[in-house]
Amino acid sequence: MERHGVFRVTSVDDNTEQGKVFEAAQIDDRVKTPLNEQLDGLSDWITKVSYGFSTLIIIERIIAFFVTNGTDYLGSWEQFFQKRLKALSAKVEQEGIILDENQVAALEKAKEEKQAHGEIETYYPGFLVAQDTYYVGYIKGVGHIYQQTVIDTYSKIGFAKLYDRKNALVAADMLNDRVIPFFEQHDLKLMRILTDRGTEYCGNRENHEYELYLAVEDIDHSKIKAKSPLTNGICERFNRTVQDEFYAIAFKI
Repeated sequence: MERHGVFRVTSVDDNTEQGKVFEAAQIDDRVKTPLNEQLDGLSDWITKVSYGFSTLIIIERIIAFFVTNGTDYLGSWEQFFQKRLKALSAKVEQEGIILDENQVAALEKAKEEKQAHGEIETYYPGFLVAQDTYYVGYIKGVGHIYQQTVIDTYSKIGFAKLYDRKNALVAADMLNDRVIPFFEQHDLKLMRILTDRGTEYCGNRENHEYELYLAVEDIDHSKIKAKSPLTNGICERFNRTVQDEFYAIAFKI
């Protein structure tokens, strides 16, 4: 037996009786209960603490980087800046460019810093050598020992010879015996020499062996400023290295 019927849909989804019951059971987020407010406050506090810890970690990493690599990093930047200044100085000399006040001040400051650290402008081997007398010490049976030190400021090639005295004759002998022959062997001319104002290097040319020797060899003589030993710092560093690495061990000085 067949039967027929008609179904009529009057509502769907939330409009049905079941949908209305389900909707009534939902939590209204717009209404803040005390528990909701406490949970929201705790969430905000955790977020702020997390940001604070993250900031502290980043600052600690930055500090650790500069403590470990800061000197190298700053040193690299300073080297880059010095190269730029040197290039600017060379361009000014070649092209006759007129500098502004800031550029002139930067070049003058760079020059002063070089001199303060014992650095000297030098352009090729033989352009400028530095000479110094270093007191090694006293050896029983020999007496006082002095070292004559000469260093080419461009190539950093160094020469050293020991003497039992400190005077103009041994200072000239150092050049004549070791330094001049080396430069002549390599077809180089020694143009200028830098010394302190010790009596072994300075005096009246007519009766001073060292000054007379420089005049014969046509070598210009520059003298460092009084009470400025760092101006000849290249020799000072060499002497200290020889003292620490050789004399202190070999002679127990």
